Amino acid sequence: MKTFHTIIFVAVFLLIGITNNAQQMQPAKVTIENLNGSFQLKVNNEPFYIKGAGLEFGAIDALANHNANSFRTWRTNNGKQSGKEVLDTAFSKGLYVTMGIEIARERHGFDYDDEIAVKEQFERVKAEVLELKDHPALLIWAIGNELNLHHTNPKVWNAVNDISKMIHEIDPNHLTTTTLAGIQQNEVDLIKTRCGDLDVLSIQLYADLPELPMRIKKFGWTGPYIVTEWGATGHWEVPTTEWGAPIEENSTIKAAKYLDRYNKAIAVDKTQCLGSYVFLWGQKQERTPTWYGIFSAKGEETESVDVMHYIWNNKWPENRSPQVKSFHLNGKTAYHNIKLKSNTSASASIVVEDPDNDKITYTWEILKESTDLKDGGDLEQKPVGIEVEVLKKAEGKFEFKTPNKGAYRLFVYANDEDNNVATTNIPFLIE
Repeated sequence: MKTFHTIIFVAVFLLIGITNNAQQMQPAKVTIENLNGSFQLKVNNEPFYIKGAGLEFGAIDALANHNANSFRTWRTNNGKQSGKEVLDTAFSKGLYVTMGIEIARERHGFDYDDEIAVKEQFERVKAEVLELKDHPALLIWAIGNELNLHHTNPKVWNAVNDISKMIHEIDPNHLTTTTLAGIQQNEVDLIKTRCGDLDVLSIQLYADLPELPMRIKKFGWTGPYIVTEWGATGHWEVPTTEWGAPIEENSTIKAAKYLDRYNKAIAVDKTQCLGSYVFLWGQKQERTPTWYGIFSAKGEETESVDVMHYIWNNKWPENRSPQVKSFHLNGKTAYHNIKLKSNTSASASIVVEDPDNDKITYTWEILKESTDLKDGGDLEQKPVGIEVEVLKKAEGKFEFKTPNKGAYRLFVYANDEDNNVATTNIPFLIE
């Protein structure tokens, strides 16, 4: 009799486990609740405020460890993982995904007057949605990225709206959005008149982010929105040298601006903003290899990761990243238009402080100024590294013999003992 009861208990236990697992594997029901113009995102009827980052592959573990709850992608297949693999990884870490859908851009030559091409795109997107729509980690479909950048044909928004309608027909559980580069009156009007099926608008801003609440009201957007990209001051928003090299802010200045911009633009809007995705939870080459990624190429975390940890947890991480206090080349900063002669001695010095008094090690690198310059985050190749004769190297100091004529940047990476890094660079010209 005891054995019989044990068998019954085990069977019930297994049935409960199977039932719970089946419930977990169901698609999430994602909705937006509108209470007199105040919007709240809900997942399975529970409030959900997006604490996320832009990420396609890589540091998903780190995102979960810092207590984010979501990430966004730009396409369903990133070239390294399928959309299902991305969603599976997200699910295993307790994260939801705003899944990007690649939509052709007019600036890349796509013609939205070409009805056949538009139809082929529609069918390709439908297949992608059908494949992934029931995954439990899926949150929102993002139809295209910055389709307004350098566009002239408003029919792109009709195509987006048709895709949104199709998604709602075959996937009743998830929301749709599209992302804009900035926000202007004309674009808001086009979205209202041609993209009425979208559930939420997504906006991407950098140095201008603190102006977002004002622009939302000025341009008459009364619906919910997400900030799907924000972060470092853009390369188009900074001063340049006399030879046209944009001057990148160091990782400490960036981190301070991340926190300030978040507080002024995102945290302040409790009515229409559903949360945000910081850019970029990873590393990429865009003007420089350090400009937009808040990780190094080796996976080390910068001070901006500390800031995101603080934003998501209301406390700083146990170990903080090194902080740049000053950086000079021949006694000058990046704003001094540093011009040197070839085959002469040049001397750089950096002052770095570590909040935890960790030991700092320094890595120096000279790259040619990038000439592979694209728009909208399109793929760029990292410039060629330059081998120079090192005359002297000590803690925070680097003396070298200057290379041949051309435009260059001197980078320095200051690493602590806990996988954190501070970064900065100075452009210089060899005449």
